[in-house]
Amino acid sequence: MYKLLRSFLFLFDPEWVHYFSMNSLKLICKLPFGKSIIKKIFAPKKNIQYSIFNIQFPNRVGLGAGFDKNAKYLNELEALGFGFVEIGTVTPKPQAGNDKPRLFRLPKDKGLINRMGFNNDGVEVVAERLKKWKLETGKLKMHNEQDTNFQLSTFNSKLIIGGNIGKNKTTPNEDAWKDYEICFTALHPYVDYFVVNVSSPNTPGLRELQEKDSLKKILENLQTQNLKFEIQRPILLKIAPDLTTEQLDDVIDLALEINLDGLVATNTTISRENLRSTNSTVLKIGAGGLSGMPLKQKSNDIIKYISQKTNGKIPIISSGGIFTALDAKERLHSGAALIQVWTGFIYEGPSIVKKICNGIN
Repeated sequence: MYKLLRSFLFLFDPEWVHYFSMNSLKLICKLPFGKSIIKKIFAPKKNIQYSIFNIQFPNRVGLGAGFDKNAKYLNELEALGFGFVEIGTVTPKPQAGNDKPRLFRLPKDKGLINRMGFNNDGVEVVAERLKKWKLETGKLKMHNEQDTNFQLSTFNSKLIIGGNIGKNKTTPNEDAWKDYEICFTALHPYVDYFVVNVSSPNTPGLRELQEKDSLKKILENLQTQNLKFEIQRPILLKIAPDLTTEQLDDVIDLALEINLDGLVATNTTISRENLRSTNSTVLKIGAGGLSGMPLKQKSNDIIKYISQKTNGKIPIISSGGIFTALDAKERLHSGAALIQVWTGFIYEGPSIVKKICNGIN
């Protein structure tokens, strides 16, 4: 059924389809019993909770950053069964992102190429939206009755929220640590963990921040800020799949040195190797990060390397090329604690969480 629907949706612009699909799901969930029906169809039924970072995850399957950049679809994504959703990437100031078109499909490869450019509403708007959602779901209590006019819901949410943070395009790299601090401080009350994104290929110069000295300045400052809060949030680093072995070793050494809570491996790749799509198609699309099936082996190899080199001391969230329960099992066997889907969600459809959860338990 979904394959037929996908064939129809793939006739239209990918970015338009994304918002059309999610807004349609939002409308369904607003109908009487709409969310209950969606959950009954798509959410996994088994008790498959998993605990890590001192957080109890409803299940191991999450949605990677970039899908719900502005935290607009948390209610709907929870209905589809996701155990956690990583919002963002969020920057201090709002950004329009790169010019459209900026999202492209490679159906022959089950891949996507994007050059979105951290388009988001800015941290103040996103933080306020998260605050409202947490109040409505009972995950945040009001300090006084005048604090807000939000209407409290009768249900509690177990969905775990990750905050993926980045820098604005116009911020020079030497001041990048300030942008990460602004986002960290603003989102801290409303997310369950943080992911520092220095690995997107779509912001000029961003990947230069993956060098050890730059990373250390950003991460140690966030760890210092974290201690100022009554409750500390786990801080993870998202890395690119295109790092050299030497660069990857530097990341591992730094993570161990400063007791980083974990890594997200991996972001999209700038490589275009071994694609089934024609060269002319790929060249016509141009620059951007490639995700999906072409990233599968590379991402898994990096997880294996990190896990073996550290004897499993660094928790890993695996992202990149996960489409099936077999893919998920492979990542867990390679050393991942949790997995994230994104492109697989687009190609496999809304039942992907249920199928993976049923297959790995």
